[in-house]
Amino acid sequence: MKSKQKQVRRIIGVLLLGVVAVYGIQRSPATPAPTSSQPFNGERAFEDLRKIVAFGPRPAGSEALEKTRGYIIAELEKAGLKPQLDRFEAKTPRGVIKMVNIRAMRPGTKPTIIALTGHYDTKRFDFRFDGASDGGSSAAWLLEMARVTSNVKLENSLEFIFFDGEEAVVEWDLAKDSVYGSRYDVERRSKAGELKLIKALILVDMIGDRNLNIRRESGSTAWLTNAIWNTAHTLGFNREFLNEEVLIEDDHVPYLQAGVEAVDIIDLDYPHWHQPSDTLDKTSARSLKIVGDVVYAALPQIDKR
Repeated sequence: MKSKQKQVRRIIGVLLLGVVAVYGIQRSPATPAPTSSQPFNGERAFEDLRKIVAFGPRPAGSEALEKTRGYIIAELEKAGLKPQLDRFEAKTPRGVIKMVNIRAMRPGTKPTIIALTGHYDTKRFDFRFDGASDGGSSAAWLLEMARVTSNVKLENSLEFIFFDGEEAVVEWDLAKDSVYGSRYDVERRSKAGELKLIKALILVDMIGDRNLNIRRESGSTAWLTNAIWNTAHTLGFNREFLNEEVLIEDDHVPYLQAGVEAVDIIDLDYPHWHQPSDTLDKTSARSLKIVGDVVYAALPQIDKR
């Protein structure tokens, strides 16, 4: 994601208060009832985050990211999945960089897919940038979701995608310098005639913030956003899932542009974004669990859409 100095270019829209009247956020029979037995283990996800951060800064093409990739692969295999590596060469302002997306599938009864996605790289800076929330939290969250969905019965298959190269190598440009992994995945699936198999794509990014404030991403697919926000409010997470709106460029945009229905769950109201202070102590197991509980509880509704 772009630097704080370029934040105005990333957040194109303005926050809109009171969109509850527009979207009609309310409890409905289709939304899962509140429960204290959600299986997402925030402490276990936080331990993943701790181990990922310990590898150090993880820009695309780095040795630290290679180590992170090895950890992700090993944990996916422990969860009974068979990771696939999509290796590609990305043309960046600093030359060609070898990048790798990681994918794993949990089959449903249909070939169509609900994709749970996030990036695992960090932005390259001239200072130490651990990227605890920005890059670390999404990878840790995906690993825990891969574990806790082992017994979930869905019609659609669940695919877990860890994107490489979300961050700009130099300066954020949606088409030229950023979201390399998601752009590659869209291109790969399009060439194979498989893009239409993705029924819904859920992207998480920067969801480790101890003070979680997630706004509705206005470019995301409305019904998918509503399903997640309705579930969050039914579970009592009104303060964490806000009814304000903001437009954000992220890994979901290439899919939206290709006609795939997608939503971005992101807390960009994070004072440590792209700062040396984005460290483990600024994140929490509770925030990871809140997002995990919400998405887990919303899956049956999304599956039956």
